[in-house]
Amino acid sequence: MNPRRKQRLTVVALIGLLVASAIGLMLYALNDSIDLFYTPSEIIEGKNGLKPQVGQRLRIGGMVVPGTVSRDPDSLAVSFDLVDTGPAVTVTFTGILPDLFREGQGIVATGVLTDSRQINAQEVLAKHDEEYMPPELAEKMKGIKHVKPENKPGYGSSDASSYNDKSYEASSYEKSTNESDVSGKADSTTSMNEGQ
Repeated sequence: MNPRRKQRLTVVALIGLLVASAIGLMLYALNDSIDLFYTPSEIIEGKNGLKPQVGQRLRIGGMVVPGTVSRDPDSLAVSFDLVDTGPAVTVTFTGILPDLFREGQGIVATGVLTDSRQINAQEVLAKHDEEYMPPELAEKMKGIKHVKPENKPGYGSSDASSYNDKSYEASSYEKSTNESDVSGKADSTTSMNEGQ
């Protein structure tokens, strides 16, 4: 083999090694930021034959089991059970829960599996409205219905439920303000046209 050809082969091999190393480092870095999605049943029984490992970071989605939400009065710590079609998993969270978080509603939590049936969540997301559910959770939870908060005693007031049942009407103050803004703009436009 002539020296020039040997030098080219060495350069190509070195470039290939650098590219492979860069891809390996990228995959290693991405592995820490990827959160696999599980339902409570998949955490306990396994997903595609594999159970998540204790210490693994993951996302879990399910319905909050009514009557399982417990709050620590001295801190922001909250724990509750999530369920889909099988056994429940306990989620612990320290922080302020979303405004839409309620028992009997669907949520998605991101955290670390601390026990085979317990997750320490760093983030809890509640669904946007009655009909919204993340696609992967909706697929797993077909046939399970959520509990509307107004049907549960202790949730909301009669004013809140009547607000949800009626469409919003602008108050007379808002209507009069909007009408005066429109008429004021029309008057100023007319006076500007007259000045020309």
